[in-house]
Amino acid sequence: MNLIKKYNIPGPRYTSYPTVPYWDATPPTIEQWKSSVKRSFIETNASDGISIYIHLPFCESLCTYCGCNTRITVNHTVEMPYITALLKEWKMYLNIFEETPRIKEIHLGGGTPTFFSPEHLNQLIGEILSASIICSDAEFSFEAHPNNTTFEHLQTLYKLGFKRLSLGIQDFDPKVQAIVNRIQSFENVEKVVNQARNIGYTSINFDLIYGLPLQTRKSVIDTINKVNILKPNRIAFYSYAHVPWVKPGQRKFTEADLPVDEEKRALYEIGKEKFSENGYSEIGMDHFALKTDTLFKAVEKGKLHRNFMGYTHSYTQLMVGLGISSISDTWYGYGQNVKKVEEYYDLINNNEFPIFKGHLLNTEDLIIRKHILNIMCKYETSWEKPEEQCEWLYEAVTHLSEMEKDHLIELHPFHLIVKKSARPFIRNICMAFDARLWRNAPTSQLFSSIV
Repeated sequence: MNLIKKYNIPGPRYTSYPTVPYWDATPPTIEQWKSSVKRSFIETNASDGISIYIHLPFCESLCTYCGCNTRITVNHTVEMPYITALLKEWKMYLNIFEETPRIKEIHLGGGTPTFFSPEHLNQLIGEILSASIICSDAEFSFEAHPNNTTFEHLQTLYKLGFKRLSLGIQDFDPKVQAIVNRIQSFENVEKVVNQARNIGYTSINFDLIYGLPLQTRKSVIDTINKVNILKPNRIAFYSYAHVPWVKPGQRKFTEADLPVDEEKRALYEIGKEKFSENGYSEIGMDHFALKTDTLFKAVEKGKLHRNFMGYTHSYTQLMVGLGISSISDTWYGYGQNVKKVEEYYDLINNNEFPIFKGHLLNTEDLIIRKHILNIMCKYETSWEKPEEQCEWLYEAVTHLSEMEKDHLIELHPFHLIVKKSARPFIRNICMAFDARLWRNAPTSQLFSSIV
């Protein structure tokens, strides 16, 4: 357990490289961004298709643990103006493509996507699909709140091609739910799961969080026992990220309410053990899946991928992000949309791309990105070929020496293997490769703690 204290430092989650705080201070121009999108589209639309992430930010109440970009309101008249703006932004990308996009993946995130009525979601997705070709192996998914996801939501989205949904559970303990303001009963969750399966959904994910305020070993065991009754196809078991300097809602509780270090890690180990007993296999970092799930099959085939949406079995080079705060990824560059709804509307209505920050990857960035992806998805990486090498890798090896002494990794000439026991420290291992982090050590805390 001493390793927990040793390696429990602030660090990125590596849904991208470079990570957002280390993007170049000067973002790409709009023309550079459009050129990067067009290049990626031409290279891969015919072979791989594209992914679309749509950020739907509205929630009726604030979950105080949440780190997402949200807008709290009970006024549902906000739905239609936002959908209108999303479709205008999509049309801007269609103008760049100049030919029909092939869609391989759509994910609706939030916020609360099921804040929107089934009719409005039908209009949004229907118009996007009307100008597209759906790939034969496409996967459409959405995040749902158990309390406001109706049978009509499930049926409407299923008819549009959605076969996977993710339910934000976090914890079933009433005390924990109360302090983080995320209250939903087991009965509500069970109802949504049963309705989805009866309609034909083939994959259901539960989001759980360990390290929440007032959480105990007993409450985690009770939550996982309830989860096992419903047997979701996959589970995301995230570490709570305490960043009150970014999300003031987290100031509702203090560090004194949080399990930390060994106690927090014990919650994860309890969860991991119980998931294994219940037939789940560990996937990448923080994820577990049944052997029948596509995520597990992707691991078996060596095709697991990771992007801003997390782990996925689908690989696309181009991911278009629509809506406030969404991040698009062309592989060669990133672009993030503005974070305020009003600013987003102003730019869209002026036919301007709503991107306010971004980064164009240089040759070193592209090489390091591949190695971090390999570590995150395959638990190993190698750099024997010249195109896999850059000068920084020799520096990275020196940063790995301590982890080698602690028997967390096997380090061979041009080859790194992450040991199974080291998976809790996979972000630490990726940090050794993070040239931009080492060259620009933060003077204040940018990230949540790793463990």
